[in-house]
Amino acid sequence: MRWQLIASDAALHAALQQVAGSAEVAVDTEFMRRNTFFPQVALVQLCFGDEALLVDPLAIADPAPLADLLADPGITKVLHSASEDLEVFQHWLGVLPEPLFDTQRAAALLDIGFGLGYGALVKQLCDVELAKGETRSDWLQRPLSESQCEYAAQDVAWLLPIWKHLHQQCLAQGKEAWVLADGRDTLATYRSGDADLLKRIKNAWKLDRRQLAALQALCDWREQTARQRDKPRRWVLDDSACLQLAQQQPGNMVELKARVELPAAILRRDGEALLAILAAQRGLPEANLPSRLPAPLTAPQRQQLKQLKARLRDIAAHLEAAPEALLQGRDCELLLRESCGEAVQPPLHWQGWRRELVLEPLRSGLARASS
Repeated sequence: MRWQLIASDAALHAALQQVAGSAEVAVDTEFMRRNTFFPQVALVQLCFGDEALLVDPLAIADPAPLADLLADPGITKVLHSASEDLEVFQHWLGVLPEPLFDTQRAAALLDIGFGLGYGALVKQLCDVELAKGETRSDWLQRPLSESQCEYAAQDVAWLLPIWKHLHQQCLAQGKEAWVLADGRDTLATYRSGDADLLKRIKNAWKLDRRQLAALQALCDWREQTARQRDKPRRWVLDDSACLQLAQQQPGNMVELKARVELPAAILRRDGEALLAILAAQRGLPEANLPSRLPAPLTAPQRQQLKQLKARLRDIAAHLEAAPEALLQGRDCELLLRESCGEAVQPPLHWQGWRRELVLEPLRSGLARASS
């Protein structure tokens, strides 16, 4: 396997100049995240043809050429299971790779398999067994070993052969637009940062409106603080503590120590800030409080959900796609709640091809079942 280690700005510029005009590029990253909120980028792998380019971000002073490459609308970026790579690029370069063709997503939409790992897909499509010896390697160590470079190169070198196989099938089945649309939706969702932090907290649905306002404020504070300190969320405040604080509503340090299980270090560092957050939420007017979260599905609703998923499997079989690639479990539950009259916020991926081919038939079936 041919690979080239890029360890200077001049080498990066020269390498990218040689492949200017390429229509697609395979992209992968190696990163570390042990005690930090943000991933620490350690290597970026690119492949335009027969040679893998291993770009050392620790040796590059100006990564702008990489950012320009990722943002170039004329070059399709081929990644496998791109979510973690997106976080790396957004934090490090401030850009995301687009247009995005995710080979894991394509395999699912072609009903080759849902959630297939890269190695499994390489084995299935190319009959090649990838080495796994450097899976837990320390990618921030320097110099990188020959074994690490070989491993990193193979992680990107097979992406283009995989892409060619999947792309041909997508064209034959009329699914290329589906994969690229899902790539756009993934990037748009990631850019919006519209993650519902309350979904991380088990049993949040049991809280009343004022408690829920407190929990939301605590989650927002934890997210902002974790980012500022570059520490994992659980190091700032774990889910159990967030829930206890919202339920118990301590008003001073004595009550905080007695009612909520918090490490001494967090009490010392953040106790007053947590009390201030709770006090602010207690002062909110009733009209400004959030609505309660929906309770778990009832037994009849769970039965309806089973029927809905069965109908989804029928649609998936007709479309020759994995059911989970069309809609996942949380989508099915949300769709059921919508049919029961609950106010729901439709996810971005409910638009486009999926709305016509999947959502509307399922909605029609739910309407017939309830009539």
